Amino acid sequence: MNTQEVAQRWAELCRQGEFKTCYEELYSPQCVSIEPKGAMVERAEGLEEMAAKGKKWNDNLKEVHSAEVGEPIVAENFFTARQAMDITFQDGNRVNFEEMSLYEVRDGKIVMEQFFYTPQK
Repeated sequence: MNTQEVAQRWAELCRQGEFKTCYEELYSPQCVSIEPKGAMVERAEGLEEMAAKGKKWNDNLKEVHSAEVGEPIVAENFFTARQAMDITFQDGNRVNFEEMSLYEVRDGKIVMEQFFYTPQK
């Protein structure tokens, strides 16, 4: 798949909540995930660490009220998209959360993801 096809498939799977399928189908086993300084997990390398990061995030959520994924914008072997969620954390704090995500694609697989947002205090 080229970058446009990966981006479209990524958006489709994320909108359906099919995150496991997304990682299995679109991500390189050596993928790197980067979050802003102060995030729960700032860096994860490889699918195993990324899965642990995802579990930590999910364990911290009490409820997802809504979620949206914007249309990907592609440039060469990169794509970006806006994501937004209305979520309640385990501590009862409800937050409208927005982020920009950037992905690098090589040989039809996502090799890097980086998220841009202001971490919750």
